Amino acid sequence: MVSWGGSYEEACRKAFFDPFSAETGIEVRVESFNGGLAQVRSQVETGNVHWDVVDLEFADVVRGCDEGLFEIIDIDELPAAPDGTAAREDYIEGTYSECGGGGTYYSAVFAYNRETFPDEQPSKLEDFFDLGKFPGRRGMRRTPVVNLELALMADGVPTDEVYAVLSTPEGVARAFRKLDTIKAAVIWWETGAQPPQMLADQEVVMTTAYNGRIFNAQVLEGQPFSIVWDGQVLDYGQLAIVRGSPRLEAAKRFLLFASRVESMAAVGRYIAYSPTRRSGMDLIGTHAETGVDMRPHMPSAPGNLTRALQNDPEWWTNHAESMTERFSTWLAR
Repeated sequence: MVSWGGSYEEACRKAFFDPFSAETGIEVRVESFNGGLAQVRSQVETGNVHWDVVDLEFADVVRGCDEGLFEIIDIDELPAAPDGTAAREDYIEGTYSECGGGGTYYSAVFAYNRETFPDEQPSKLEDFFDLGKFPGRRGMRRTPVVNLELALMADGVPTDEVYAVLSTPEGVARAFRKLDTIKAAVIWWETGAQPPQMLADQEVVMTTAYNGRIFNAQVLEGQPFSIVWDGQVLDYGQLAIVRGSPRLEAAKRFLLFASRVESMAAVGRYIAYSPTRRSGMDLIGTHAETGVDMRPHMPSAPGNLTRALQNDPEWWTNHAESMTERFSTWLAR
């Protein structure tokens, strides 16, 4: 199993890695990575496959499936909901790929340390880009994904127009111009564990981050962090089996187990990520260790969706290569 490390990986271990091993006797060995398809592509193309199941951003599942990097999964083989509803009907529209199983909603937000701003505190996405009102270093993930969307929203583009604008040369240029305004103040991060640590160390005054990582720092470590949900980019991931997996049957059993509604919802007992199956939300309750009500902390909670953008995996499937090349060039300047 290849996952994202840190508190998310630990949540998955408690939710379904260890329960799967207890039920089947099959050991789950976990390796961490930073996302993307490069390593998967290399393994499949050389025939030297040593990964079995990979946890990926949805756009990468779709792109990898199109490239033949993953095994095809028949959705009708995935477990039904507790009330008998077929998986095909239970998955929220748009959150299933023909190569995927399991599924988790998460969100890219920005967060800050309240002790850094004892008076007025950031409250909207525009504040992240306002170095005059809120001076100090920012943290951002070293990727064009999310950053381009945040830049356009902060520059006044409505959420329902972001990808249309980004589909034009002028829109891309506009996004990079907005990023130019804070580029000199940005410290780039690559793993999900870095943003809360950067805040705790006061290396940055605010940073983009995965909402669940900030939540865990708040409730488990008592960190004085606050999440700004305004302008959040809502996304979801799935598990995929690498084509040519040397342990294919075990991998399929694991994928089916992880696709149970109970397994998907169990993740939400340890970190603020929610399942992408409709019946799963009814199983979300309190945090397993602290008793905190998890529902208000989920990215899909109504109170957190005032200005939220749903990531468009199809757009990124079609534009990831060109945007990554342009982003790398921009970084190097």
